[in-house]
Amino acid sequence: MFKLSSTKRKTPEAAETAPAAEPTPDVAVPESAPTPTPSAPLAAAEPTPVDPADERVVTTGQFPYFKPPRTIEETGLSESFLIGLTAKVLYDGGTMTPADIGEVTKLPKIVCRSLIKEMTHLQYVEALGLETQDIKSDIRYQLTDAGRKAALEALQASSYIGPAPVSLFEFEAQIGRQSITHEQLQHHELEKAFSHLVIADGMIEQLGPAANSGRSMLFYGEPGNGKTSLAEAIGMAFKDTIYFPHAILVGSQIIRFYDDTLHVEGEMPEDPIDQRWVPCKRPVVIAGGELTLAMLDLMFEPGSRFYEAPMHLKALGGVFVLDDFGRQTAAPQAFLNRWIVPLEKGFDILSLHTGKKFTVPFDQLVVFSSNMMPEELGDGAALRRIYFKIFVPSPTKEDYLEIFRDAAASYELEWKEDIVSKFYDDKYVAQGLVTSGAHPGFLIRHILAAARYLDRKAELSRELLDLAWRNVAAAKKSHTHAPT
Repeated sequence: MFKLSSTKRKTPEAAETAPAAEPTPDVAVPESAPTPTPSAPLAAAEPTPVDPADERVVTTGQFPYFKPPRTIEETGLSESFLIGLTAKVLYDGGTMTPADIGEVTKLPKIVCRSLIKEMTHLQYVEALGLETQDIKSDIRYQLTDAGRKAALEALQASSYIGPAPVSLFEFEAQIGRQSITHEQLQHHELEKAFSHLVIADGMIEQLGPAANSGRSMLFYGEPGNGKTSLAEAIGMAFKDTIYFPHAILVGSQIIRFYDDTLHVEGEMPEDPIDQRWVPCKRPVVIAGGELTLAMLDLMFEPGSRFYEAPMHLKALGGVFVLDDFGRQTAAPQAFLNRWIVPLEKGFDILSLHTGKKFTVPFDQLVVFSSNMMPEELGDGAALRRIYFKIFVPSPTKEDYLEIFRDAAASYELEWKEDIVSKFYDDKYVAQGLVTSGAHPGFLIRHILAAARYLDRKAELSRELLDLAWRNVAAAKKSHTHAPT
């Protein structure tokens, strides 16, 4: 694949047995006491799972999703956890109404009012009167001394202040409903997605089954022949809107999931949605040579005491591209070893700093892109987990000229095929150099820069092409080739 123009950037098996004890949650109301008091000790509480088949699931859209909870119980979280989160929000925001609290926690006002009622009973908050002169306006609340103490205890457990998380139970159920295998691409959709690329004959027939498999694939070939652009284009071909949570609760630990630098918001459904979930396009997440094995695990910040989901987890339901595979600090075999279970079984095992392990779905199209031959990347057992291995050839002369012509048009340069054709023969053919789909755009940008400096008209002249060529790092043809 060769770039013509710039592009835009399951049921898990049982995990290892978790430790018996979990850290203290943000704030816990003692469940043993029939009438709690502000001085009662804090105790751990597990969230109450919600049956994903209950009436809170809306099934009228493209994929089922959760409608707003009406009670504390319907959030799937314990009352004590939500009281702790609300105390932190009030500690940070000062005087607030239930609606203000809902803006931060993404919980409906009716749920926030229920929490305030419980916090009033615990003497954690006090009312300060109406927000406005209108008797229908919300009542304002602030923390009492006991509430501030509770908030500080909650902040010591975790400094997370933001949207209320969803339970791991609900997260797994939603990911299963919106699996990438539920969206099947047709031939015309792939043709449209690749319309800005020059596709080698017969390649689209390889790409279609690979894209629809929801498994893994390897693109390999010489540098600069469009492997990354091809992977991006496949990701952009998917059009479904799916749902991601702002955060997930595992035990008493919060994992932040939604990332506005990676996730693109989609259209809101017609029916009301639980605001803890964000409608998103299927993600396309690209990692390159900077990726380390540690980045594939949960990232825990001791100061803030909550987690950030790893990049590949944020690509659930979408496409995860490991670019320049083989150029990371760890050997490619190490990455394949790390992913043998996820690629084979469809789930990953993550660990908390407490030692607890849990499974998460591994439902995504994984694309490895490399300049190395498959046998150089790992042993047979590891490569067996990569289901599709697709050779991406360097452009032929005809392809190269087509890319150059379209690139020239995008920069409003007059196309001179005779000059560029002779240039191709002299540079690539005569010197035995590898052609690259990235070269035409690269050369044109250098021509434009040189013309501005020389105060002359930018054009595809042999003089300016030769000047631009001095900046090209072209490689001799290597052993990288298509399988026979």
